[in-house]
Amino acid sequence: MTNKKIDPQDKSLKTLLQDFYRVPDYQREYVWGETNPKGEGGEEVDQFLNDIHAEYENATSQDAPEYFIGTIVVCRGEDGVFDLIDGQQRTTTAFITLCAIRDALKDLGATVPDELKSQIAASDVDWQGNSKDRLRLDLQYEDAGDVLEIYARGDAAEAKRDGTRSIRNIGNAYLTVREFLRTTLEDNPDQIRRFYGYLTNKVKIIRIETPTLAMALKIFETINDRGVGLDAMDLLKNLLFMHAKGDQFAKLKTSWKALTDAIYQAGEKPLRFLRYYLLATYDLDGKLREDAIYDWFQKNAAATGHEREPLVFASRLLEAAKAYGNFARGLNVAGEPEAGIQNTQLAGGKSIKQHFILLMAGRHLSSSQFTRLADEVEKTMFAWLITGTPGKEYERRIIEAAHVLRGIKASDGDTFEMFLNTHLTAERVGLSKAFDLALMGLSTRNVRAFRLRYLLAKLTQHIDLTAYGPSESRSRLADYTAGGNDIEHILADKAEVEAREEFGDHADDQEVIQSLGNLLLIEKSINRAISNGRYSGKITAYGQSKFLLTKCQADTVTPQVGVADKITATVQSLKCWPEWNVGAVEERQAFLTSLAQTVFDVPAPPAKAVAEPAG
Repeated sequence: MTNKKIDPQDKSLKTLLQDFYRVPDYQREYVWGETNPKGEGGEEVDQFLNDIHAEYENATSQDAPEYFIGTIVVCRGEDGVFDLIDGQQRTTTAFITLCAIRDALKDLGATVPDELKSQIAASDVDWQGNSKDRLRLDLQYEDAGDVLEIYARGDAAEAKRDGTRSIRNIGNAYLTVREFLRTTLEDNPDQIRRFYGYLTNKVKIIRIETPTLAMALKIFETINDRGVGLDAMDLLKNLLFMHAKGDQFAKLKTSWKALTDAIYQAGEKPLRFLRYYLLATYDLDGKLREDAIYDWFQKNAAATGHEREPLVFASRLLEAAKAYGNFARGLNVAGEPEAGIQNTQLAGGKSIKQHFILLMAGRHLSSSQFTRLADEVEKTMFAWLITGTPGKEYERRIIEAAHVLRGIKASDGDTFEMFLNTHLTAERVGLSKAFDLALMGLSTRNVRAFRLRYLLAKLTQHIDLTAYGPSESRSRLADYTAGGNDIEHILADKAEVEAREEFGDHADDQEVIQSLGNLLLIEKSINRAISNGRYSGKITAYGQSKFLLTKCQADTVTPQVGVADKITATVQSLKCWPEWNVGAVEERQAFLTSLAQTVFDVPAPPAKAVAEPAG
């Protein structure tokens, strides 16, 4: 372009791929076809092919409808190659599709059109007459390696299927296209050639050519603004590059890649991280939605400094992302195991992450203070979860607490302790009645299995720690929740006749059988031996358990547990039930409720008086 105007051009894939393109190294990776840790998503390539095929099927022998697949934004480099600023995903997918079509035709023994070959790679002659063979599309970001070149030269069998994010996704995209050709087009050479003809002649794209990179980035922002197209994370990246100087691009690219890698490797959602970061860092309320994040950045540049100092802002964001990634793996800011975080994951499951807002606000604390924070968060999160406190409500309280915590200096220990009392301990005090009601009515029917396992493990661990003190195994709750342990129904769900007769009234009552009072944690090997038999026969096996709470289920005197003061005191604090009936179940439910109140530091309601359990 010799003028300084924006030049939009209507292109078919055929005319588009008469030029050469590169995806600059600061661009994001190829993400189409990517699935999340649950195996969800990854349908973009299928959708791309199926949408085109749906229009293709409307073609007649005389004509075919055109199909528009979107817009790309480019800026011509000094070497005549276009930098692809927006539209990488669909352009890369189209290129992979051409490679797959060529390979399918070759495998079927059919002739590959010369034009198809030239749309994948061709010779480029510069003004001095020098000829250079190059791909029509060149991915310059490090994550892609040379995988696209391997597919372009027809060596798909040699291409890696694992490795980096882009390598996996490009490999998945190629396999998706080959599957489409095999199933939808039945690996029929004539059908494949006809589909190729439609794809290259009738699939249209608008190429917007700009005279400068800055203008290309600005158009990218305009096209994708307000959640249309890319998400706020991509738009923020573009915003930082818009305001960075050219000599800062390399550092910014490195910081951004490290940031996204930290989130991706932890299996986390970038937008959730970004929202939580903002909520932890600025005076925002929970009403900030993910689709409003980019809008917020545009209006609050003075507060964030992302326009004035994009590198500094990116560095702060990277530091937060590393901490967030650690939290997702159950680690503290320094990357060391943090029991409170790990335990909260066991209690909340993989979807509960709101407490990360508070952890991010406290990442400046000393290691001992952060451990205190994580432990208090665990207790409070369980109290919220078990009492059915709505997620929006406890998120609001977490955000309020985060705004206070981030302003507390690590050197101010008294203010930190006051914060814990005011914002976390006080929350649990306010839930005392609801907590008591929830525990007294708890059963397998009204709590998720993983949360019930967590609770029984937590109570069992507490008794062991009180009696024996910490050890590598006892201090790790995951050893209690592990698959080697079972949740035992003391009166079995399908108890033998003798067991039901021994239990007496309500032996077939599921409300009794499934209640917390009828459950205990026991080693799987012991549980298999006792099966569904009588309680009087089970209690000998209970005494063989390494878990003191289980060992003392029926007798606190007979088991040889030791004579040390702590062990003796703990054993004497436990209740035992030599006989098992509905009254014993109710008594044990009350005992475990009281024990839970001790473990989670939730006071009993004022009107309720229950004997104090161990701890």
